[in-house]
Amino acid sequence: MNPRSHACTNFAATRLLSRRSILRVGGMGLFGMSLPKLIFAEEAARNPKLVAKAKSVIFLFQWGGPSHLETFDMKPDAPSGIRGFHKPMSSNVDGIQVNSLLPKTAKVMDKVTLIRSVHHNMKNHNSAGYYALTGHAPPSDDQRLKDTPDLFPAYTSVVDRMSPAMGEVPTSVHLPYVVSDGTQTPGQFASFLGKGRDPFLVTQDPNQPKFALPELSLPEGISYERLRSRREMQKLVDSQSRLLEFSAAAQGLDGYYEKALGMLESTQLREAFDLSKEPDKVRDAYGRTTYGQSCLLARRLVEAGVKFVTVTFSESIGGRTTTDGGWDTHGFDNTRMFPIIEQRHLPITEQTLPTLLTDLDERGLLDETLVIWVGEFGRTPKVNKALSRDHWPFCYTALLAGGGTKRGFVYGASDKTGEHPADKPVTPDDLAATMYQLMGIDPHTEVRDVANRPVPLSYGNAIEGVMA
Repeated sequence: MNPRSHACTNFAATRLLSRRSILRVGGMGLFGMSLPKLIFAEEAARNPKLVAKAKSVIFLFQWGGPSHLETFDMKPDAPSGIRGFHKPMSSNVDGIQVNSLLPKTAKVMDKVTLIRSVHHNMKNHNSAGYYALTGHAPPSDDQRLKDTPDLFPAYTSVVDRMSPAMGEVPTSVHLPYVVSDGTQTPGQFASFLGKGRDPFLVTQDPNQPKFALPELSLPEGISYERLRSRREMQKLVDSQSRLLEFSAAAQGLDGYYEKALGMLESTQLREAFDLSKEPDKVRDAYGRTTYGQSCLLARRLVEAGVKFVTVTFSESIGGRTTTDGGWDTHGFDNTRMFPIIEQRHLPITEQTLPTLLTDLDERGLLDETLVIWVGEFGRTPKVNKALSRDHWPFCYTALLAGGGTKRGFVYGASDKTGEHPADKPVTPDDLAATMYQLMGIDPHTEVRDVANRPVPLSYGNAIEGVMA
């Protein structure tokens, strides 16, 4: 039955929650908690053929589309109207320059691989965002593209399907926003892999003093023993009602609840989410912003055994203010790109990215943690009439670090104006295949889509040239 079916309305109203209420952290659901619908218990077979170099991934999604020409692929010798208003600076790797407004970032270029030839044809945020978050091209370049079961699942869900975490932690966590542009961007959830593969979604702000996850503590007055008794009673109701067979959205809840009980007893997981355990010096180093503290939380989660953490830069594409929003700096509403990124985007990047990479490295985690920093596209080489840049998917840069990738390396190249790849072109499909292979997952493994047809995890090819 279609997972969006309205059958068994009364049961759905009392037993099932909407996607928003199921996923939103901070609410208390059935039996006083919503955690059971946030985690995933079913295990998938591991691929025995590949050795995992990356035990985990931190995917830093730069929603809105950062300019490659103002970050990691500057063109100081390009003609006026193409080169930007910032100067490049040398990094600690010969031949690699970055924006001079990123001096700390320049000092960690010896830890990263830059891929300067990423490209595709999707000009709209939702379609390009879906491509960036799944590694699969959407059926059309349509800003109205919506999340439907026939679209491909998020990376987080694929990892949960192919290589689930062992023990009491979720396989994947998505924080701190569900991104959208008019409508929710597809590719952030499990699609045809089923609700049980949705990531554990955290939408509370880790930068708030009282940041906590109520789902990881019992409701007042309920003991673990009482909760288990309630669970046994629910099992009896389920077996008698047989309603599960009528609602695909309800399938697998048994596994959710069993795993939930284990997570409720997990000191390890509760402590991972407790940012108060971190010294003020460390928290300050990441930056007292939602994004900065999310990056710190991502580090704590991979330490605890979470395999895939997605951190989104902003909830909206933004680009019109220095106080919030993403990288979509067109110069609309009489704004200007360069002052905005100088005051918001570049300073936040300068504080979080080098801090995260250095922190992981000093803790001995970088070699086994793949960090990916990328947006859904870049910005136009040509500066527009508003002294800003527009969407440009035809060539942009992705940054990879750790997890079996080379250090201090550049793969591919753009042409002299940053307009098109000049060497070794790479697609988001290839990035996905590379990530899967580094995690020990065969990117060409087939799964069944919504029509029960076999489809590969990726149509791309792993980029052997970036692997150490």
